[in-house]
Order: sequence, then structure tokens, then C-alpha cells
Amino acid sequence: MKFNLIFFIAFALFSATCLGQSNSKYNPRVGLVLSGGGAKGLAHIGVLKFIDSLGVRVDYIGGTSMGAAVGGLYACGYSGKQLDSIFSGIDFDILLVDKVPRPSRTFYERKNYEKYGLSLPIDNFKIKLPTSISRGQNLFNLFTKLTMDVNSISEFNRLPIPFFCTATDMETGSTILLEEGNLAEAILISSTLPSLFQPVERNGLLMMDGGISNNYPVEYLKNKNLDLIIGVNVEADLLSKEEIKSISDIFTQINNFRTKKELLEKIQDTDIFIEPDVSSFSIISFNKGSKIIKQGQKSVEPFLADLINVAKSQNFVKKPKEIRPLDSIKFNRVEIIGNKKYTDSYIFGKLRFRRGDVVSFNDFSNGVNNLLATNNFDSFRYEFKSDKPQTYNLRGYIKETTNTALLKFGIHYDQVFKSSVLLNLTKKQLLLKNDVLSLDFILGDNSRFNFDYYIDKGFYWSIGFNLKYLSFQYNINPIFFDPIFSTQIDNRIPTEISDLTASFFVETLLTKDFSLKLGVTQRTLDITASSTSLASANYEIENTGFFKLNSNIKYDTFDDIFFPTTGLMFESDVDLYLSALDYDDFSQFFNIRTNLSKAFSFKRNISFLIGLDSGFRIGNDNITSLNFGLGGYSHNSPNNYFNLFGYDFFSLSGNSFIKANFVADYEFTKRHHLNFSGNFSNIGNNIFLSGDWLKIPTYNGYSLGYGLETLFGPIELKYHWSVKNNFNGFFINLGYWF
Repeated sequence: MKFNLIFFIAFALFSATCLGQSNSKYNPRVGLVLSGGGAKGLAHIGVLKFIDSLGVRVDYIGGTSMGAAVGGLYACGYSGKQLDSIFSGIDFDILLVDKVPRPSRTFYERKNYEKYGLSLPIDNFKIKLPTSISRGQNLFNLFTKLTMDVNSISEFNRLPIPFFCTATDMETGSTILLEEGNLAEAILISSTLPSLFQPVERNGLLMMDGGISNNYPVEYLKNKNLDLIIGVNVEADLLSKEEIKSISDIFTQINNFRTKKELLEKIQDTDIFIEPDVSSFSIISFNKGSKIIKQGQKSVEPFLADLINVAKSQNFVKKPKEIRPLDSIKFNRVEIIGNKKYTDSYIFGKLRFRRGDVVSFNDFSNGVNNLLATNNFDSFRYEFKSDKPQTYNLRGYIKETTNTALLKFGIHYDQVFKSSVLLNLTKKQLLLKNDVLSLDFILGDNSRFNFDYYIDKGFYWSIGFNLKYLSFQYNINPIFFDPIFSTQIDNRIPTEISDLTASFFVETLLTKDFSLKLGVTQRTLDITASSTSLASANYEIENTGFFKLNSNIKYDTFDDIFFPTTGLMFESDVDLYLSALDYDDFSQFFNIRTNLSKAFSFKRNISFLIGLDSGFRIGNDNITSLNFGLGGYSHNSPNNYFNLFGYDFFSLSGNSFIKANFVADYEFTKRHHLNFSGNFSNIGNNIFLSGDWLKIPTYNGYSLGYGLETLFGPIELKYHWSVKNNFNGFFINLGYWF
């Protein structure tokens, strides 16, 4: 009896031990590794959505490049479905090229951004190629925002799902394992695609995309006490000889020789190897993200039975992450590290917040964009440490730019200035740490130049000097300048206009989008007509030097100057002409111009612009060469000339005018626009005194156009007409205006 009792107890203990071991096998710890692949890595999201729907629990996750971005966010607690929503809502054009929103730029930087298509740094009188297209700042801002609730976790194995990612040491080519530190920065480093993003320096090492050295880092999961490893690979297969058609294909093939061999070996360490069919996509096919994600979901189907068994054993349900709006961030303490030339106060002024301020994350991100829009800094990395909910200590690591000289380029064609190439030399910190010198040489059918020297003091009074010269020839009816010519000739004849202007001004910002400028200007205007019908073959309409005081008030919140979808533009210029050479009967007078425009969107890709322009003179009416002119279409009209569809350039003139206009724009696909415009105007002498400005518009016209946004500016083709004028024609413009 005693023996039987001992035997029973021993049998029970043995059975309990075996049962415990059996249960552990049916609750497996699962590891997941995600490869790099650029946009093709969006397929990882599809895989995660599928395994979430099955109830598979991931206990450790690792990745590189795009796999690090998706995997790192999944490790923070986001579900696959939430990641789908996040990435579907991203404008990758803005994210990947560090496009700073226009309202975040200073007025001076807005003008430069809307003028040059390409900039190259100059170092020791040698032109250098840039290290990348983008600094990666917008990407870092996004990762920081999405990981804010885990910002206090510096060891990645303590995240909701333990995580690691890899990077490449750019000096040795070796793989660097990233398992601690600033999570957003680690994901950024692992995702820095060569040539697209610049390398990141961290802890004395210069690092880039982890996929360069190891595109499938499954080996780092082997010591994580896992029972099952799932691997997802989106790396391209080797190309066939028919597919090798360019030098980029050759480089891709050479790189894939190594990675493909390594991958075949690493598959042996993977229990479930998933390979989505993304062969029809490239590493930059971000605009096809939804299709790539669906391919990821589809690729899991062959492993459905195995994954269902795993899910049954784990008995797990993936809960979506609770996302809290970051609309109230208070900075308890702010520390800036790395600034040498620029003071903390200068940096805070550009960031637009101070210690103790409460801002939203979007406001903070806009401040960072505003700081980098100065082009005085290469990067601004930062980390938040939370003392209590919504209250943070901010530590910013800033890297000042070492390239203060740039060579810039632009190209343009229009029907007045014709074809031209722009060469620009820009030198920052020439005499002061906040000054900039810019010299434009414009070569082409009508050569010209522009010289700027500007001392930027932000909200204080900035100081500037400008010297510019332009010259062009166009067929103009002399009546445009003075009705007296109607007795001699009444048709268009070759006319040359040249303008040399020197101005000194001071400028201040009343708010970030509201500027006030005061200045003095010396201007020499020369207008000469050529025709055998005139008493003299070359008739000098104007050749006079004018001296004036000028002021400008400008409020500008347009999101885009060429195809605005939101924002308000108000600008008013007041010129007081004090003197003029060669005029015996000269008396002082004012020329006043005003523009008011409002842009708004009806739907995501449909926008409207409505505007009103006006101008009038107070005082001397004898100088008709400074009258207002209407006709044509341009973003850079000389003198006091304004656009008017339905009329050729330099068609209508007078000392006062009013014009209303509208534009309806449809962006039917990314960067491609169809638009319809209309304008209605009255122009003449003293129309505001006579009341003619209130009459039904005498002049009107319409246009139907196509526009394309390119690296070197907009390409525009417009057909315009006026029923009243019995006129129609085309306007063709290529590139930024200068």
C-alpha cells in the first residue's frame, strides 16, 4: 500500500511536468524579422495586418531599412491596420525630400525657393555634389511624433514588443546593432537610403541604411529565446539579361550577387519564410503603397494553416494602440547642444517657442521646419523626456552647416524674356553670421543680372541692398505709353525696354507671415521704339532717372505660389516719386498698387483662387511711362504691368485700374493640373475719381490651361481668349520665373 502511494505521487509529478512542457510548446514565442526594400517594404504592413487578424502574437521583432520603420512602430504597439492608416495618409513627396512647407520659410527663403531648381555646395572654390537629396528631418519628425508615448524607454527590449534594428558603419561597412537610445533616431538611421538621405552621425560613428551591409538580419533573433521565427523578405531577385538595360540595373545586380547568396544561407534560420511578390514595384513606388500592402497580405495565404495553429496555441488578440492627440506639449526645460555660431535665442526665435510655452506637436514641427529653412543648419535631432503627462524636457542636438557658399541654377522660357539660364552664386556669413550675398547672372535672349545683400534679423529690422538690370524687346503699340502716338502710328512695333534699379531698404516681420519694408530707390528707365513709320527710326519714349521712396506691406500664407490650395495673400506698394531727370515740369506723385487673393480647397484635389488687383496715381499725370499696364500672363511682370487673359502683353494702359480674377484648378493626378481662369477689368485715367471703376467691366478674358510641377519650376500651357476683344492665343511658360 505504501509502495502504491509513492508510485502514484511520482506518476502525478511526472505527468504534471510533462503537461507543463507540453503546454509551453503550444504557447510558442514568435520572432519576426523584416527586410529592407524601400517602398516595397510597405508589404510588411500587409503581412502584419494578416497575422494580427489571425491572432498571432509577436514576442520579438527586428528589421532593417523599411523593415526597421514598420517593425519599430509595430513594436510601439501599433496594429497592422493602424500602420496601414498611418502610411496611407503620408505625402511621401513632402516626407522624403524634406520639403519645408512654404509658410515655414522666411520671406527671403521663399523667394529663393521659387527661383532656383538646383543648388550645389562650394568648398574651397570647388563645386561639390550634395551627399543626398534630403536631410531626413521630416522623416525624423514623423518617427518622433509616432513614438512619443514610449520616449522614456531607452532600451528597446523594454518596448511593448522588444525590438532591434541595424545600421551600416560607413567607414568600415560593418553592421551595427541598434538596441538602445533614441528610438526615433535609431529607426531613422536604419532607414537612411543612400543618396536619398544624408548619413547620420551618432556616438562618433557615421551610419546609414542597415540594408547596405545586412538586408535580412535574422541572426540577431537566434539568441532571443524564441520558438518560431517568421521572416519577410522583399529584396529583389537577380535580374535576367533582358532586364539589365541601364547602369543602375548593373549596380543593382552587382549588389544583389552578395545579398542573394547571404539570403539563401539565412533562410535556413527562418521557420516561416514569406516573400511577397513585389517585383513590379521599385524602391521608390510609394505612390502605389495600397497595392504593395495588398501584395503583403496575399503572400501570407500559403502559410495560413501553420499560422492558425500558432495562433490557437497562443490564444492572443492584438489590441489597437490608443492614440492621443499631441495638441498640448509643455516644455519644462530646453537644452540646445552643438550651436557655436548661433545663439540659443536665435534658435528659439526660429523655433517660435520658449521654455514654459505650450504648443502642439504640429506647431513644434513647423518650428523645426522654420529653423532648417534658414539653411544655416544641416540637421536638428531632438529627444523628449517626460516628467509628467504632456510635460517634457527637450534636448536638441543641432549641427550647423559648414557649406556657406552655393552655386545655384535655373532655366526658364516665356514669351517676353524668351529662353534664359540662371547662374547664381550665394555666400552666407560673408561679413556677419546672419548675412547673405546673392548674385544672379541670367544668360539668354535677354541677359540681365540681380545682386542682393541682406542682413537677416528676423523680427528686428533687417537691412538689404539690391541692384538689378533687365532688358527685353517686344512688339508694342506706342499708344500704350502715350496716346499722342496715334497721330503717327497705331500698330505694334519693336520696342526695347531696359530698367536699372538700385535700392536700399529695411524690413521687419510684424508676424511670421506679415512683413513691412521701407526703402529708397534710384531707377533708370529707358524705352525705345523702332519703326520707319515714326519721324525718327529709333524714337526714345523714355530715358529718365527717377528717385523715389517706397514702402511695401505683405501678408502671405499661400501654401504654394504657383498652384495655391489654401492661404491668403495681401500686398500693397506705395511709391513716392521725388525727382526725375530731364523733366522740366516734374512734380512729385504717388503710385499705389494693391493685390488681395484668397485660395481655398473644395475637395482634396480641387482648389479655387479669387483675387483683386488695383492701382492708382495721386499727383503728376505727365509721366505716362509709369502708368499701369494690362495684358498677357507672367509671374514676374516688369514695371507696373499686370496679367490680363484675352489680351496680348502691353495692350491696355492708364494711370488707374481695377481687376478681378478667379482660377479653378483640378489636380487630376500628382503634380498635373488643369485650370480655368477668368479676369474682368476697367482701366483708364482717373477711373476712381470719375466713378468708372464701378461700371460693368469693359475688358474681360478667359483661359484654359495645363500645368506640371517640376524640379525646375512649373511648366504651363494656356489657351486664352476674349470675346469682346475678338482675340485668342497661347501662353507658354517653362520653369521658375526670374
